[in-house]
Formats: sequence, structure tokens, C-alpha cells
Amino acid sequence: MNATTHTSVHSHCSFCGIEQTPATPMIAGAEGAICEACVKLADQVVSNWGRKRVLTELHGPIPKPSKIKEILDTYVVGQHLAKEILSVAVYNHYKRLKHESGDQGFNHLHHEVELGKSNILLIGPTGTGKTLMASTLAKTVGVPFVVADATTLTQAGYVGDDVENILVRLLEVADGNVGRAEWGIVYLDEVDKLARSPEMATNTRDISGEGVQQALLRLVEGAVVKVSQKGKKRDGGGDEVALDTRNILFIAGGAFPGLEKHVSKRLKPSRSGIGFHAEPVDSDEKPDLEALLNETQPGDLRHFGLIPEFIGRFPVLAPLEPLNEEALISILTEPKNALTRQYQKLFSYENVELEFTEAALKRIAQKAIERETGARGLRSILEHVLRKPMFDVPSIDGVQICRVDEEMIDGLRDVEVVVRDPALSAAEEGESRQPEDSEFAETDKKRANSSH
Repeated sequence: MNATTHTSVHSHCSFCGIEQTPATPMIAGAEGAICEACVKLADQVVSNWGRKRVLTELHGPIPKPSKIKEILDTYVVGQHLAKEILSVAVYNHYKRLKHESGDQGFNHLHHEVELGKSNILLIGPTGTGKTLMASTLAKTVGVPFVVADATTLTQAGYVGDDVENILVRLLEVADGNVGRAEWGIVYLDEVDKLARSPEMATNTRDISGEGVQQALLRLVEGAVVKVSQKGKKRDGGGDEVALDTRNILFIAGGAFPGLEKHVSKRLKPSRSGIGFHAEPVDSDEKPDLEALLNETQPGDLRHFGLIPEFIGRFPVLAPLEPLNEEALISILTEPKNALTRQYQKLFSYENVELEFTEAALKRIAQKAIERETGARGLRSILEHVLRKPMFDVPSIDGVQICRVDEEMIDGLRDVEVVVRDPALSAAEEGESRQPEDSEFAETDKKRANSSH
């Protein structure tokens, strides 16, 4: 009987073909062997299978940047540069998801180019549409999307929300699916409130400002963070899962009041001349806010109070232009959810037509500019003007029209309410019933004739 000997020692990797050496050990199997590098690649392939399933769960095909911007245009007026930047970022996020979720082999992964992400920082005055664009994106994209308020965050160990709670919310939106959460998008609102105040003493711990910036560095750059699925990290409740943030796209936004002063100081150095040789200073000259925001550099943000490490993790700066009178009038009338349409819908529930004159819309925009609250000031103005008619109209019978003009915006007189004339209403009702009555009369006449 001839005996064959079976050896478990193999001289090369069955996947990549690398030779076995003391520095390159092999994991032997029944029919072959695998090296350490291929084991790691195999883990990536298996992970990509799960990501590919995530991709199939996304609704519809990958939206093109022009399509994303078109959707943003229906809700947000102007801000074309910021919309283009956001559309490209979201589109690239989808492309990275599709590319890395493909069923890729070992030979491809050996030469794979790892795609990075470009986080975005939105800079613009209050009421210019930063949060509205973020919420609109949430309706558009098929990946998990959360909006986090930076003002509620504190450094770990203090009362308030830890930065890890952002990932907890992202995991909740993804229905506990870690694979989907790792491809999500996070919008950080009010990041300018994290800036360190120059008046603060250097030895004072800034737990809600610079401390939060430090804590966000790991999340924004990319790290494996353990989070609780139920958000009970301190109580020990809920199962902890590891979440990789390398592919989570972070979009930050803030008003950054006073940032233009730092930009202006950099662009126009202070004059050092004194006496008769000094150049006169025009105190009435006001710098163009939009032009200054477009010239913003990372150094200006550092002077504002953000730490260099935090600024470096947001390589794309997207300035938003201040809203002028024409833009505010467009916001009142053009978007899908325009404020005038919202209030007209409210009045339509009472069968009342709400009308605004062009002069009234112009005056509303002027008052919003005077208050320096941007588009957010429009609603407060309309609420103040329409408060009394919204209180009175439900109690008045037969109201047809509420008409608003310029004087009513300034409070010089009450909103005009047009009530239907009762006599005219009765006549119209009679006319509407007349064909029916004549029809019944004709029918009775035919019955009488047939009986005879």
C-alpha cells in the first residue's frame, strides 16, 4: 500500500502569489494558503458586499449635480455658488458610495485609489438659507441625513450633548443599520458659536467652544467611534457598535458675524501715517459684505476664533451672498413653499382669498432688511400684519377677500376685509337653483300630459 503524505505548508499565497518568508507567514488551508495582506483585503471585500446592499436600497438612480441644484432652486432663492458646491459634494458622495460598494476583486483592490471626502463650510449672514438648503438636501438624498446644532454640544464629561450623540442620531435615522450610517451626511449648524472669544482668559477651559472643536476633529477627519444604539452610554443601556466616520460627509454652516472685519483688515492694512501726511479716512464708506465673504481665507477664520486643525478639516469654503430687496421679494412669492403661498393656503381653509399688492411685498422686504434678520424676518412681519385678520375672519360670515397694501404693512390702517353682500349671495344661490327648478317643472308638465 502506497501512502501519500499531505503537507500543510505552502510556498506561496493562493490569492496574490507572494512567496512565503519568515517575514511573510501564511495561513494554510486544505487546498491553499493566504497571506496577511490578502486577509485584510478579503475583509474589505466582505464589507463592500454589505455596502453594495446599502446602495441597492437607495431610491432611484444617482442624481446628477444639475438635478440636485434644480431641486434646491425650487425651495431656495439665489445662492447659486453655494448650491453648486453642495450639489457637487453630494454627487461625489454618491459616486464614492457606488465606487467603493462595487464587487471588486483582489487584483483591483491591490491597486485601488482611496477616495477622500471634502467637507464643506458654509459662510453667510443669518437668514440667507443655510439651514433651509440642508433640510432640503435631507429630502433629496437617499442616504441618512441629520442636522446637529453645535450650540448644544459640550466637551466630554460635562452637562450637555457629547459629539458622539451626533453619530447616535445618524444611526437612529439609518434604522440601526451601521453600513448605511457610515455613508450618511451630517450638517453642523451654528459652528461659528464654537469660536473662542478673544476676551476669554487663556487659562479658562472653554467646554462649549474650543473644547467642542477639539472633540469634533476625530469625527470629521475619520475614526472608529463606539456609540450606543439607544443613546444610553453613561447608563450602560443599549448595545455599543463601532461606527467608522471616514466616509461620513460633514457640512458645517454659520453666520460668522464680524468675519468681514478680519477680511477687510487683511485686504486693507491699517494706515500708519499721522499728521498732515496721513491719508483721510472716509468713515461713510461701507465695505461690500458679499465681496468680503468671497475673499475669506482660512487665516480669517483663525482670527475669528476657530482652531487651525478644525479649519483644515473643511477644505471647501462656500460663501452665501446677503439677500437684497429683490431676492427677499422672490423668497416671498417664488419658492414652492413661499411665505405668501403658505398664508394664502391658511386663509383658503376659511374660503377666503388673501391678496398682496406689489407695494406691500416691497415694503415687507424693506422692513426685513432694516431688521437685519434676512429671510427669517419675513415671517415675523407677516405674522404681525395678519394677526388681527386671522383672529377676526373665522368669526365673520361671508368673507371673500383679505387685501394687504403698503399702508397696512406700516400699521397705518387695518387689513381690508371684503365681505360678500347677503342679498347678492341669495340672488346667486337662486340663479344656481333656477335650472334645477325649471327642470323639475318641465318633468311635472310631461307627467301631467301623459296622465291625460
